[in-house]
Formats: sequence, structure tokens, C-alpha cells
Amino acid sequence: MLKKILAGVVVILLMLGIVYRELISYGYMQAKGQLHILFNTRPVAEVLRDPALPDSLKQRLKLIGEIKQFAVDSLGLDSSGSYTDYYDQGGKPILWVLTACEPFRMVPKEWRFPVIGTFAYKGFFDTTRAHTEEKLLKASGYDTRINEVSAWSTLGFFKDPVLSSMLYRSEGSLANLIIHEMTHGTLFVKDNLELNENLASFVGDYGAVRFMKAKYGQNAPQIEKYEFRNRYSDALSQHIVRGANQLDSLYKSFRPTLTTAQKERLKVAQIQHIVASSDTLLGGLVGQKYPWRGKELPNNAFFIGYLTYHSQQNQFNKEFNEKFKGNFRAYLSYLKTKYPTSF
Repeated sequence: MLKKILAGVVVILLMLGIVYRELISYGYMQAKGQLHILFNTRPVAEVLRDPALPDSLKQRLKLIGEIKQFAVDSLGLDSSGSYTDYYDQGGKPILWVLTACEPFRMVPKEWRFPVIGTFAYKGFFDTTRAHTEEKLLKASGYDTRINEVSAWSTLGFFKDPVLSSMLYRSEGSLANLIIHEMTHGTLFVKDNLELNENLASFVGDYGAVRFMKAKYGQNAPQIEKYEFRNRYSDALSQHIVRGANQLDSLYKSFRPTLTTAQKERLKVAQIQHIVASSDTLLGGLVGQKYPWRGKELPNNAFFIGYLTYHSQQNQFNKEFNEKFKGNFRAYLSYLKTKYPTSF
């Protein structure tokens, strides 16, 4: 009887392995990449004693420690033991993210993973595999986009290390990045990527400004530089979000009688208009700072990426200021109750 039960279990496992072989293969690849990083880190305290590391980068390492402590003490974010170890990338990118979207609907391709839920992007430590999957999606008719990733959160499952590429960021950009990722480790809503990323982007920006004011003073040049840069990037981001909504309206207006070629012409014309009109933002200054000329025309996957990170930030900012009068700890407590982490 026991042999029959064991045989049945083996058969079931084999069947599951066949059905979920792609997920298992992907999970193995991701685990291998993540563990490679974790097993090749060095304690930050040790790196700070290393004479081979320039003093300027050591100052950035110390700054990350200050940012993290501020995020815990002043914002109430969870520490989760992250950013106490250092990983040297050797000047190379280590993670790529694949995004895909339907060609005539602003609907992203979604991937479902155990425990953490549904995501509208897929990460790869292997760039070859990322491009292989991208080709398959393109063959199925999807618009696609692959981006290099400068940081990510393991949502508290592991200690996230400081990546060497982080040390070349400005003070504001670095503070935003660290606080953004720590927000993910503090509050994560399963199956709601857009909310998670928009919330982390809002907290990252708010926290970065608060940190710099506390460290450098109200009118410090570091703050002026950060807010100057944000003025341009925010104007462009909101323009692209509006463009995504315009494309969504266009696709919904398509009559069933339109051919694919006709749809494509209308789509390209709308995207060209969005790109061209970006040159007029802030009196043309955005076009000078972020020129489109000579670049490949963006597709739906590009616009989906901006919706994921920027479509709800104004809502969070309005709720924070109007309902909580700038009391961030009270707002964070409210968000944790409203959106409890579900794993």
C-alpha cells in the first residue's frame, strides 16, 4: 500500500513538474541569481575599511546608512536588516525587467508567482533569457520593453544589499531610491503592483526631501538640485501618463471594422503627437533635457511602465496633505490598516 502511495506521489510531482516546468525553471534561475549576490556580499563595515575603495564612495556608503536610519526613526519604515552588506557589480548591470502590453489595449501582460502574487513585469538575472522571452511575446503580438534595473526589494525575505552602482547617485536620488525600496519592505499589497509602485514612489520622493532638509538644511544646494531635477522629470512623467490615457481612449474608440493596419496607423500618429508635444513642456525646457529626437518611438509597454510608477502619486499626495495634514507616521499607519500585507 505504501509503495502505491509513494508511486502516486511521484506521478503527481512529475505531472506538476511538466505543467509548471517554465515556472520552476524561472524560479530556479531567479533564486540562483539572488543567492549569487547574497553569497558574494561583504559587510559594509568591512568595505569602509578597504583602502582600495575611494573616500568619495565610502562617504556614499555612510550616507546610505544615514538614510536608512532616518527612514526607520523618522518615517517609521521597517529596517528588515537591509543595506548592511555591499555587492560589487563590477560596473555591470545585474537585473533586467521585461514589460509587455497588448498592442491595441492599454492592458499589460501579467505574470503570477507563488506567495507574492501578480506582477505586470518579469525580472531576469540572465539578459539572454530576458530577450528570448521578449521574442516570444513579440511573436504573440505584444508590445515589449526591457529595462535595466538599478535596485529592487526582496520584500523582507532577504537582506537587500547596497549595490555598487548606487554609490554614483546624487544625494537626493540615492535617498529616494533607498526609501522607495524600504517602502516595499514595509507595505506590500499582493496583486496590486500599480498601487505598490506608486506608493513607494510617493514615499521615496517625500522621504528624500525630508531627509535632505534634516541633514543639510532647508535651502541646501542638495535640495535645490533634487527639486530642480524633479521639476523636469515630474512634468515629463505626468505628460506620459496623460498620453497613456489618451491612447487608452483611442483604442476604446476603435470600430470592429478597422483593420490591424488602420489601427496601427492611428496608434503611431497618436504616439508621435505625444512625443512631439513633450518638447513644449515647461516652455520647451523638458524637451532640451529629455530629447526624443533620434530615439525609437515608444510603444504601449513604455506607457504601461509610467502608469505603474506615476499614475497615482498625486492621489497619495492629496490624501496625505488633506486628511493627515502632513503627519506621515499617522498616514503610514492608516495605509498599513487599509492595505495589509498579505503574505
